[in-house]
Amino acid sequence: MPMKLVILDRDGVINFDSAQFIKNPAEWKPIPGSLEAIARLNQSGYKVVVATNQSGIGRGLFDMDTLNQIHEKMHKALYTVGGRVDAIFYCPHTADSDCECRKPKPGMFKRISETLNIDLTGVPTVGDSLRDLQAGAAAGCKPLLVLTGKGEKTRAEGNLPPGTTEYADLARAVDAILAKGKA
Repeated sequence: MPMKLVILDRDGVINFDSAQFIKNPAEWKPIPGSLEAIARLNQSGYKVVVATNQSGIGRGLFDMDTLNQIHEKMHKALYTVGGRVDAIFYCPHTADSDCECRKPKPGMFKRISETLNIDLTGVPTVGDSLRDLQAGAAAGCKPLLVLTGKGEKTRAEGNLPPGTTEYADLARAVDAILAKGKA
């Protein structure tokens, strides 16, 4: 049986986003319902992977140790509701660097595919910004836009990848993923 996988952006999807970046664990606050939604995916046999641009590292706003502390807080919060993230992939580079991993480029998604040895065709990817959806779509994923974080602005700006579906938040997106999984 093929692996069931969902790829999530972090800021604006799992936790509240900030124009000033999430720079320490105290600033990481889950969006209501998001942790429980991840737990429901886990309980339905899905692996959950996070793919996140973290240019704050490249900008010198925080270091790897701090990023690890933020993710440790996320892991602990998920654990308390019976959920887990199986892997976190991130790009530490700034927007002006010429890396292949920063979304909207699909490099992070290619790494996920290679690491997990899975074809990403049709794998749901949930994001709140156009670049999240573009990176996923370029890797063959099914783009899901949530209207939390930058989602409302992203929807208003348009030019979404073909086949993008929209949901109020991660909890509603997970409802749809699980409904399709049973089909």
